[in-house]
Amino acid sequence: MVIGLGSGHASDMAIQYLGRQLRTGALKDITGIPMSVASASEAAKVGIPLGHYQDCSQIDFAFDDADVIEEGTLVAIIGRRRLQGNESIIQEKSILKAADKLVFIIQEKQYKCDLEGLIPVLVQSLNWMETAEEIDDLFLGDAEVWRRPSIGHAGPLGGDFPLVTSEGHNILDVIFTSPILKLAEVAESLDKIDGVVEHGVISKIPCIAVITSDSGMYTVDNLQAVRER
Repeated sequence: MVIGLGSGHASDMAIQYLGRQLRTGALKDITGIPMSVASASEAAKVGIPLGHYQDCSQIDFAFDDADVIEEGTLVAIIGRRRLQGNESIIQEKSILKAADKLVFIIQEKQYKCDLEGLIPVLVQSLNWMETAEEIDDLFLGDAEVWRRPSIGHAGPLGGDFPLVTSEGHNILDVIFTSPILKLAEVAESLDKIDGVVEHGVISKIPCIAVITSDSGMYTVDNLQAVRER
């Protein structure tokens, strides 16, 4: 089995669990496809054989932390945290979309309707300001658009050191000040804008969310929402 290895605290725990299963012989013949340098490092520590996404024709299963998940639809947002090293939202999202089965691991407070906060949007560095203005016009009154800095404080222009990703793109943080009623529709609108390379919204069916709370853990899937359409 080929497994996409996510990033974040919960994903680190899942990677450690897989490593223990391998060492005891309860699990055999798996290859991990890391979504970040951090997940590759953690997997190497616990003895999970690693492959490269570019060399893999199929990913059977993937898990990842999500920043927030929309209740019911399980449309998720990733990429809010500050990127470290060669981390790539594009690589992370590509692996998640390619997986036959997908699981997000979140806390209960991250599972909600009427989401707020930011959506990261990767844009072409050339003429990034025109793209930012078009996004700002699209969500006029509902969101602010700031270019993400690599260090220091954020600002509309990204400060003195705007972030440039490993692929050569800027990241615009579209910060919603009003609730996002339908996250999938926001993603569709962003996809249509010239200059937008990718964004942090991911919608995949089927998908399962493992949700932790003070009283325990439970799972939900988005298949019921599909059946009810």
